[in-house]
Amino acid sequence: MVGILFGLFFLFLIIGVPIGFVIALSSIGGLIYLELPFELLAQRFFTAINSFSLMAIPLFMLAGAIMTHGGITKRIVDFALSIVGSMRGALAHVVSVSGFLLAGISGSGVADTAALGSVMVPEMKKRQYYPGFSAALVAAAGCIGLIIPPSIALIVYGASAQASIGDLFMAGIIPGVLIAGGFIIYCYIVARVKNLPKEGSFSFVNIWKNFKSAFWALLMPIIIIVGIRGGFFTATEGGAVISVYALFVGMFIYKEIKIKDFPKIFFHAAMSTAVITSIIAATSLFGWLLTSEQIPQKFANALLGVTDNPVLIVLILIAILLVVGLFIDSSPAIMLLTPILVPVATSIGMDLVQFGIMMVISLTIGLLTPPVGTALFVASNISKVPILELSRNLIPFLIIMLIVTLLVAFFPVLTNLLY
Repeated sequence: MVGILFGLFFLFLIIGVPIGFVIALSSIGGLIYLELPFELLAQRFFTAINSFSLMAIPLFMLAGAIMTHGGITKRIVDFALSIVGSMRGALAHVVSVSGFLLAGISGSGVADTAALGSVMVPEMKKRQYYPGFSAALVAAAGCIGLIIPPSIALIVYGASAQASIGDLFMAGIIPGVLIAGGFIIYCYIVARVKNLPKEGSFSFVNIWKNFKSAFWALLMPIIIIVGIRGGFFTATEGGAVISVYALFVGMFIYKEIKIKDFPKIFFHAAMSTAVITSIIAATSLFGWLLTSEQIPQKFANALLGVTDNPVLIVLILIAILLVVGLFIDSSPAIMLLTPILVPVATSIGMDLVQFGIMMVISLTIGLLTPPVGTALFVASNISKVPILELSRNLIPFLIIMLIVTLLVAFFPVLTNLLY
């Protein structure tokens, strides 16, 4: 049965069928092979999305769509520029800082890449920044959105692994800071070597002015973190709170959202939600078939039979995640791999939260690598830099993310310090 499932999976994937249909069709093939009733299809689909935790996805998607249309990106970029504008290669540092700040608002790596790219790539081009470096930085910085709360990937993992979404949100903060810090250090080195320009002098007055402009946007991640950790609301309720807050800020404070914008905003949020939830539903049946055949347990036993060295097992898990991330987007990969890999991780002493952060960072690297790197293609489309050249310039950023992945895997304090 495993051969049927994965054979159909890779066949449909190779011929270019969308990933949601790949998983659903493979699962249907498994049902036919095992002669199981088709009622299971509807039952598993409904059970998968009938989850209070997963209700957070459309709510955070809506909040992100509202803020994207509400002029938030420009305010965040201006605030970041006022902080690092006096440094050489200022615009490169602005992208790194803005990627981190935007991550706490949208929760989507691809959305952040598109938002940052549309604003920063033209500006960097005007100042003679090397196009390949600019596009690679925008793609990498945008992907921090998968790690910093309110990350959609962490919500999907939390629902799949039955882990606390609030704990996952808190655990992602330090690794996100480390990745952003690594990007800033690399940008500083490139700026010194390439003699990239500064963007004005340091001014507390200018910082204060831009902080006031961006304050209401910067307050969003603070509301989410304080609300969840303080027990004022769950992650799902937090999505509703932030959606209402974002709408209020966009309409009455920034005054950039009009009633006529509502259909476009809701359509954007609905489409993004539909893609993710359909994948979750399809993956539920796929995972159920694997579990019914005891594949996760057999895989765990086989891997532990090869070696009982925890370090080697962790490295093997990371390698599996990196390879899968090359071919499958983060959300379906999380749904597919969580039931298989979690038993292995817990058997060597990793807790669910630590493993979740390690998994998400590893799969985030896949967003930046061909053949399925969504953020890679978005950055290439905006910057007009060829995929091959962009991929080559992304290598230092991928190394930074891989180093943080290893730190998370071997130093649990990085994920459990804040929760």
